Amino acid sequence: MENSNTVDFLQNHIEALIFCAPHPVKVADIHACLSEMFGADVPEDDIKGAIERIEQKFSAEEFSFQLNKAAGGYQFLTKPAYQASIGILLKQQSKKRLSTAAMETLSIIAYKQPISKTEVENIRGVNCDYAVQKLMDKGLIEIKGKSESVGRPMLYGTTTKFMEYFGINDLTEMPVPKDFTQEVISTIGESTDSKETTINNNTETDGQA
Repeated sequence: MENSNTVDFLQNHIEALIFCAPHPVKVADIHACLSEMFGADVPEDDIKGAIERIEQKFSAEEFSFQLNKAAGGYQFLTKPAYQASIGILLKQQSKKRLSTAAMETLSIIAYKQPISKTEVENIRGVNCDYAVQKLMDKGLIEIKGKSESVGRPMLYGTTTKFMEYFGINDLTEMPVPKDFTQEVISTIGESTDSKETTINNNTETDGQA
């Protein structure tokens, strides 16, 4: 591993290993990985030398992140100068998270669609006006039509954005809906009468989404 091409090749592999690892990577782990990949022992001195060059490379101002040593290993971290913008992004993303009430409502709609709001409320046992509206505002559900039952209530279903949000390509990729078996549903709200009472008494339960 003496010529420049080999050195660059080794350095690039080490960069990739550190970059993709969720936790600090130790020299011993890098050594074991590279030795297996190359089918030959890779001297630890060569690895340490490559790490030093990587550290020097990313210390330049043109890079927004740098190599950091922690817990006996190495990892890439953003530089302090960019923490403010990262903090804003994380705060904005946290605001986009769905509340428990919204997630429960969305789960029922996803597995039982097309479904009316009344049917969702019968399963959850609480009023779902606020949660449904929030899910509509976020573009995760939409009106799919109207039921043929009395009053012809609107039926809801998930959208393409729903699949993007949860990283799936098709509704068949959703986990098996074990929580929505008839046995579980029948125990959520006691009886039909008690469900209606609960719904009426909890009109404001979904005040956050």
